[in-house]
Amino acid sequence: MRAEHSHAPEKFANEIDGFLNFVELERGLSKNTVAAYRRDLDQAAKFLARRGAADWRGVTAAHAGEWVHSLSDAGDRYKASSLARKLTALRMLARHLVREKIRDDDFTALLTGPKLARTIPGTLNESEVARLLAAPTGGDPRALRDRALLELFYSSGLRVSELAGLMLQQVDLENNFLRVFGKGSKERVVPIGGRARDALASYLTSGRPHLVKPKTGSQFFLNNRGAALSRVMLWMIVKKYAQRAGITKNVKPHGLRHSFATHLLGGGADLRAIQEMLGHASISTTQIYTAVEPQRLVDHHAKYHPRNRSAP
Repeated sequence: MRAEHSHAPEKFANEIDGFLNFVELERGLSKNTVAAYRRDLDQAAKFLARRGAADWRGVTAAHAGEWVHSLSDAGDRYKASSLARKLTALRMLARHLVREKIRDDDFTALLTGPKLARTIPGTLNESEVARLLAAPTGGDPRALRDRALLELFYSSGLRVSELAGLMLQQVDLENNFLRVFGKGSKERVVPIGGRARDALASYLTSGRPHLVKPKTGSQFFLNNRGAALSRVMLWMIVKKYAQRAGITKNVKPHGLRHSFATHLLGGGADLRAIQEMLGHASISTTQIYTAVEPQRLVDHHAKYHPRNRSAP
């Protein structure tokens, strides 16, 4: 549904709304960031409409370039960080349009903008994760489901959409792995940790059978109606248990994926292995996690550098 505060031309608005819903639920972006992206994309849509584009299908690389140049020519009106955000919003939308088969090409592929240091994803520390995973208590079906869901989320670093769409046939508890079809329908094998395996087994034995309804299919995680959990419901489950665990950070489902990668790297895991488990197409995407724990680098330097060792 189109937001009331959207001011984009009508023929551009639906795709903007769909994209913003996607990044808020799937990517876990904050409401402030989503609101900023909406303003950026509304601004872009107005400009592009004035340049003759009927809708997003009619936008060309030249149109997009003209918009970026118009921003750059606005003097001191925009800081480099604002320009970078506007360009990011447009690039993300363009890729979303390709992913949703609304367009065949990415009209922002050749755009350049101000380069900024990559931001570090928000994560939970190991103590906070432990409290979160311990929050679902009791043996009723929903508690067993939620415990299994959170354990698997943290154990395997799945995307929200991958977790929501998980099917029974993808999970191999005997061999401790699952098969995931991620972005671009690319298949990857992801390990399942011991505690996650135990939680999944308990859910399959004592939880899921009580949630099954006559029309239930092979979806792994079920709601009370016997259907697959939605991404919105996954979001609400994570939020509920974060509050119950007394975690004051703004915990989002994607944060568990970030925590998975950060803690693996902090424990000494190979970056290439983390890339494969996360399903990143490029190692550069995974490398953002090398900046997450600067204190770990300081500690390693203090421990291993010859000039930091005590004299014999």
